[in-house]
Amino acid sequence: MIAAFNHFEIEMTKAQAESCSHPGPCDSDVLALSNMPKIKRQIKKIDPSKIAAELKEYGTWDEEELKDTDQNVLRILWIAAGNIVDEPTNK
Repeated sequence: MIAAFNHFEIEMTKAQAESCSHPGPCDSDVLALSNMPKIKRQIKKIDPSKIAAELKEYGTWDEEELKDTDQNVLRILWIAAGNIVDEPTNK
């Protein structure tokens, strides 16, 4: 399944998305997802400034927080997972 953003896409299985989009803390699940080879390859191809720009649009993180590339990866993966899980056509 694909989560589309303004300047890039992230692909993951529905099971992967569900593992990172659930009630309660998802941090360890998102970290585990970020270490999967296919996910790592995708993220490596995305310019970190594009991820930061995408996250900036959410208005949740300030400029200082958006300088943390590693955290931005986790943030965007969490959002991607949520987008996939919440997409009505994916039910």
